[in-house]
Amino acid sequence: MATDDFSAVSRALATEAVHAGREDLAGLGLHAPPLDLSTTYPSYDSRDEAARIDAFAATGALDDGPPVYARLSNPTVARFETALAKLEGTESAVSFASGMAALTAVLLVRASLGLRHVVAVRPLYGCSDHLLNAGLLGTEVTWVDPAGIADAIRPDTGLVLVESPANPTLRELDLRAIAHSCGSVPLLADNTFATPVLQRPVESGARLVLHSATKYLGGHGDVMGGIVACDEEFARKLRQVRFTTGGVLHPFAGYLLLRGLATLPVRVRAASATAAELVARLSADPRISAVHYPRIGGAMVAFETVGDPHEVIGSVRLITPAVSLGSVDTLIQHPASISHRIVDAGDRRSSGVSDRLLRMSVGLEDVEDLWADLDQALSGPRGLRARDGRRTEAAS
Repeated sequence: MATDDFSAVSRALATEAVHAGREDLAGLGLHAPPLDLSTTYPSYDSRDEAARIDAFAATGALDDGPPVYARLSNPTVARFETALAKLEGTESAVSFASGMAALTAVLLVRASLGLRHVVAVRPLYGCSDHLLNAGLLGTEVTWVDPAGIADAIRPDTGLVLVESPANPTLRELDLRAIAHSCGSVPLLADNTFATPVLQRPVESGARLVLHSATKYLGGHGDVMGGIVACDEEFARKLRQVRFTTGGVLHPFAGYLLLRGLATLPVRVRAASATAAELVARLSADPRISAVHYPRIGGAMVAFETVGDPHEVIGSVRLITPAVSLGSVDTLIQHPASISHRIVDAGDRRSSGVSDRLLRMSVGLEDVEDLWADLDQALSGPRGLRARDGRRTEAAS
């Protein structure tokens, strides 16, 4: 996508969120980004098209010529990819139909080089954990604490995978130290919870940054997608896998995700301020035995109840009891029953996902209304009250 000199100047994240991927619009006589729904495109020079296809098959490089077929590229989706790469501070980004499709593509790229071994740190998102642990792609995983990463790396290790803050415990990891431990093995950091508003993992040495774009990037609970921010060399390989496997992001999804990025900093900061206030109240509540909240802040809160967490889920009225996160409305769920149910119970508990843990994605509602709903839900139908001895934990 052509840009002028001014658009190449380093700008604040809030500015990039509004303008990245849209730099050429004024020159096109447009204000809003267009939505291109074409599945195929006219081509009258078949010799030129043959050369372009050969180049893509050999290197994964996409030139600036007209699009050919929607599984290869789409102009609307490309705008979203350009914008997210700007926000994460990477050369490129490659989008997919979901976050799991994005992770699958990364694993396939490394496996294609004979590097099927993965070193990973729990907890991860439950389906990411399952994808690795079940060996569905022929991969082998070694689970370690961060201090054990260097010793776990083998000649056939293709990837180190971490999530910080982690889903659902909000455990934070020292990404810089982990990147150092990885040596030449690429570090993939799942940045779904933090978003580039709160951290940019490449600045700490991560080579790959994964997002479930379904969450904060879209921000309204109405679009599904995934994306990997990375250098152009790795992006070319990801595009080849995407073209072959077909896990493409639909253009309308790309359109909604680009629109969502424009308000990402405002949404994350507003929801984070509300979350911090709720954390303070939960930490002082005798019905709560532990509160987990990352030092970098954010809109995600995890807490453990003294009473039955299922009664809390069944008693909320304003807050929506549902899986997923990052929407403008507040969601709450019981990880041991839903998002991490697929993880072995022993592995789940040993990584800090207790049976009393609830994960809440704080939205943009008024804090007093949210607290009123939490307060009545924590009381429960039986008017539950907790014992003394509550404790508050910073995620670490």
